[in-house]
Amino acid sequence: MPNNKFEVVNIVSSRKCQMIDLTAQVCEIVKKSRIESGICCVFSMHTTAGITINENADPDVTQDICMALEKVVKDDLQYKHSEGNSPAHVKTSLVGTSINVVINGGKMLLGAWQGIYFCEFDGPRDRKVVIQIVG
Repeated sequence: MPNNKFEVVNIVSSRKCQMIDLTAQVCEIVKKSRIESGICCVFSMHTTAGITINENADPDVTQDICMALEKVVKDDLQYKHSEGNSPAHVKTSLVGTSINVVINGGKMLLGAWQGIYFCEFDGPRDRKVVIQIVG
């Protein structure tokens, strides 16, 4: 992958709220890029799905995040959006749609317990994530 190129990764979610670990896929794309120093941007192309970095050692953490977001962003509010997925739009705005990770020595500088997650809030669906390496 030459400098400043991107890859699109397909994601298939299986639940309404789900956090899917993308760390290994993103690490492989960074490795394949042969960029020694730069930035890796991971971007969700959707308004009802986000991207975040969080703990990847204990799977209970991702379940806790989904549970907490469900309690904070209630389904039974009087939303005006006619598609019925307004809570998913709000959750995505809270989480964000992209992250950037520094690359040094050809590897992402993630902390010991950090992983990169695709956050589904309106699943199950087929989704796309763009990963761009800039070096």
